[in-house]
Amino acid sequence: MPMAELLLELRSEEIPARMQAPAAADLVRLVSAALKDIGLSFDNAQCFVTPRRLVLVVEGLPEATSDISEERRGPRSDAPEKAVNGFLKSAGLSLDQVEKRKTEKGEFLFAVIEKKGEETATLLPGMLNSIFQAFPWPKPMRWGASPERWVRPLQGILCLLDDEAVEDVGFGDIRAGDSTVGHPFLRPGTITAKDFADYKSKLEEARVLIDPAGRKARILEQIEGLAAEKNLHLLDDPALLNEVAGLVEWPVALMGGIDPEFMKLPPEVLTTSMRKHQKYFALTDKDGNLAPYFITVADTETEDAGAQVTAGNERVLRARLADARFFWDTDRQTPLEDRLGALAQIVFHAKLGSLADKMIRVENLAGDLAGHIEGADAKNAARAAQLAKADLSTGMVGEFPDLQGLMGRYYALNDGESDEVAGAIADHYSPQGPGDSCPSAPISIAVALADKIDTLVSFWSIDEKPTGSKDPFALRRAALGVIRLILENEIRLSLTSLFGKAADFDAADLLSFFADRLKVHLREKSVRHDLISAVFALNDEDDLVRLLARVEALDGFLGSDDGANLLGAYKRAANILRIEEKKDKTRYGEAPDASKLEQAEEKALLEELNKTVEQITPDLKAESFTRAMAKLAGLSRPVDDFFDSVTVNCDDPELRVNRLKLLSQIRGVMNQVADFSQIEGGER
Repeated sequence: MPMAELLLELRSEEIPARMQAPAAADLVRLVSAALKDIGLSFDNAQCFVTPRRLVLVVEGLPEATSDISEERRGPRSDAPEKAVNGFLKSAGLSLDQVEKRKTEKGEFLFAVIEKKGEETATLLPGMLNSIFQAFPWPKPMRWGASPERWVRPLQGILCLLDDEAVEDVGFGDIRAGDSTVGHPFLRPGTITAKDFADYKSKLEEARVLIDPAGRKARILEQIEGLAAEKNLHLLDDPALLNEVAGLVEWPVALMGGIDPEFMKLPPEVLTTSMRKHQKYFALTDKDGNLAPYFITVADTETEDAGAQVTAGNERVLRARLADARFFWDTDRQTPLEDRLGALAQIVFHAKLGSLADKMIRVENLAGDLAGHIEGADAKNAARAAQLAKADLSTGMVGEFPDLQGLMGRYYALNDGESDEVAGAIADHYSPQGPGDSCPSAPISIAVALADKIDTLVSFWSIDEKPTGSKDPFALRRAALGVIRLILENEIRLSLTSLFGKAADFDAADLLSFFADRLKVHLREKSVRHDLISAVFALNDEDDLVRLLARVEALDGFLGSDDGANLLGAYKRAANILRIEEKKDKTRYGEAPDASKLEQAEEKALLEELNKTVEQITPDLKAESFTRAMAKLAGLSRPVDDFFDSVTVNCDDPELRVNRLKLLSQIRGVMNQVADFSQIEGGER
């Protein structure tokens, strides 16, 4: 059967850059699912997006759906007339068109319904029009008198099935055709397309690049060319590149200059001002210092090679940086310490008081934490915590919230604070995500930990916990931050006792939350979640560094033959105990009576269990977990011999109980290392 190509373009006023990629993915998903629902297969579907158009191309569509032959069984042949007529009506057939067929359950009526395939061109309009109506734009709008909603006013629809326009496709008053328009400033004329290749080629001639990847490549190539002329380099900013590629259809990079008088501002102020307000790219010199130049990307070509555009951008940037310099000069006139009173006017949470209240708690906690961190001075940690949020009342942070913490560092240094205190102020929000660097300076670690732990404990104390996908206070991110700070800096502390210092509440639930976050954090390192559960299940294990060491040792142990065999034996013993303890309504946790052991195998097992306990106890105390588990592996053979030769549920009641106690010893000894019941597999 000949294959067809579907080309769809939805042209509108400018689509916000942040909505473009999700819209492209949604269009492919919705169309692919709808085609499948109506019985149309296809080879490939892909979507392209620009600020002004959403473009879909589907290749390998059949020209029609396949003919369908469906066999349907009806009632018995001797069923009441009403039942027979109902079946015939539903099948659209008469009695002489159905077949009587005998089965094991009697004679039934069978109908073979032939359904002719439908042309693709006939099916597409209803399918596409429904998708347009239900398209999931985050903030759709109405325009004119039309009740339809789109992200921005829709201006045209192109819809081709091979080289024919599918004219019944439409949205509101706009009907589909075979034409579109080029770049609104550079080539605004009408373009008629035959297929996707023709469409893409003609649009490129009309100064429209429909592929975002192509636009990004063009932007980078132009920026690197302009930067190379002055021996400069682009300050890498993938997020800005993605955004700018969503603002232009025909990118033209232009270089502008920054007045030298503004280069005395902190580099973060310069880059943030350029990035946030103007979408400019920053440049650095060969030493990595910020250069007095920027790159802007226009959506047009001009006869003066962009001279007027560049001059206009320089004027706007000059005004922005003048504001930033005003904030910089004004903010430094008031020391951070004098700004602390303003924190009392900022509500942290209605049930938790002001930001000033929070920082008193953080100050106390940071001082306590310093005792667990090598090289951390408690007095400096408390001072850094005291000043950590003070920059929130500055004009600079009010204008550029992304600079909170960073500006606190600059202002602290201006006030004469030490480098480590100033650094801790800058670092205390970190890490804010998996790609964010983790503080490593002792005071920075203390303050960052204190801030995040206080947040977690505070919200747990008022029962404001994450639920499902909702996490309005970013508590999952805070917990992951705590985990990274502890593990990457190898900080030895008890989470349970730490939670107790921060607030008076039951820490078990919060510890369980940390266990879940730890599994997420270690998933990328291929650490098994069940091993984390097995170690976390030990009541006294809330030291994350020690916990991870246990998990790594446990993983190596279970990878050995003895470890795998012993896990299987543990599961067998645990299963027997679970069944028998439930039946007897008791728990066999006492030591067995050695005088009542009859067979050599059970005597040998008890002897080996006692010896193992003596050997692994000092190893566990010394945190030599790998060595302890190597000694645990010695139980593998005597446990196997026991199960091969000894009947636990024997006829003698006293002997049976004694052997169940022996099984309990296996469980108890192994659970000193980890709760093996939490480990998956091993059943036998």
